Amino acid sequence: MAGYILKRILYMIPTLIGVALLVFFLLRVVPGDIVELKLRGDGAAVSQETIEAERTRLGLNKPLYQQLGEWMVGLATFDFGKSMWTEAPVADEIGSRLGLTMQVAIMATIIAIILALPLGIISALYKDTWIDHLIRIVTIGGLAMPSFWVGMLVIIGLLYFFNWLPPLTYTPIWVDPIANLSQLIWPALAIAYRYSAVLTRMVRSSIIEVMLEDYIRTARAKGVAERLVIARHALSNALLPSITVLGLEFAFLIGGLVVTEQVFNLNGIGRLFVQAVIRNDFTLTQGIVMLIATIFIVTNLIVDVLYAYLDPRIRYGGR
Repeated sequence: MAGYILKRILYMIPTLIGVALLVFFLLRVVPGDIVELKLRGDGAAVSQETIEAERTRLGLNKPLYQQLGEWMVGLATFDFGKSMWTEAPVADEIGSRLGLTMQVAIMATIIAIILALPLGIISALYKDTWIDHLIRIVTIGGLAMPSFWVGMLVIIGLLYFFNWLPPLTYTPIWVDPIANLSQLIWPALAIAYRYSAVLTRMVRSSIIEVMLEDYIRTARAKGVAERLVIARHALSNALLPSITVLGLEFAFLIGGLVVTEQVFNLNGIGRLFVQAVIRNDFTLTQGIVMLIATIFIVTNLIVDVLYAYLDPRIRYGGR
């Protein structure tokens, strides 16, 4: 197992290099000029000499191979450069917003697991009964409604019944845990509804399939209690596909909550990503893409390790 994990970590390096090259060249192909937008975006009369001087200062007039070399060297030394728009280090720009997004993603994941596991198991065990139909209706609603729409309904409900609106400023959890949780629990719930709907249906389908396997019938024939059959034999195997969904959904939440963050007035990674793209801020966009790619790759590694832990039949070469 240790050899497999080491091999997968080494595989991460060429993958991240490929992502870095791809995002670098794609950003240079996209139309737009950050200098024009920054200096002339509000209609200001700025001379062409000033525009060229700013391009030179930002390094945009350097040959493409030189810009690429500086970018790759910066990645190797964990120096992502400075934002072309704010002049602040990219690491600081991302770091100031990553905590908020990570907390919402973790809270949504925990809530989704708490909801999806019992609902998926109950729906599978009571297949085609009114309980199953009710749970399936609830999950279909979660799949049909986007998280930001659920968030808008939550805000309207809180405003109507409790006269509450999302705060204008974010309060870190180490400053005031109660204020922090009272602000972030609602976007986490809105996101977790869809998240849990996907997970519930996956758990239900997996358990129904596993319960038809021969080893389940053998365990029942030996007189093993139904509760133990489900807990010891069925659940561990049924959770394997669900873990994959769980990992991919979590990684998606890091950069995919743009509209939800806007609805709840949260200044997270998704919102920062959109601002960077709109402004043609190459360095900041590249840094965010590398962050999201790294989270996806690390999440996939964790999922594979959990596979081996839950199912001892899985064997990896090079352990």
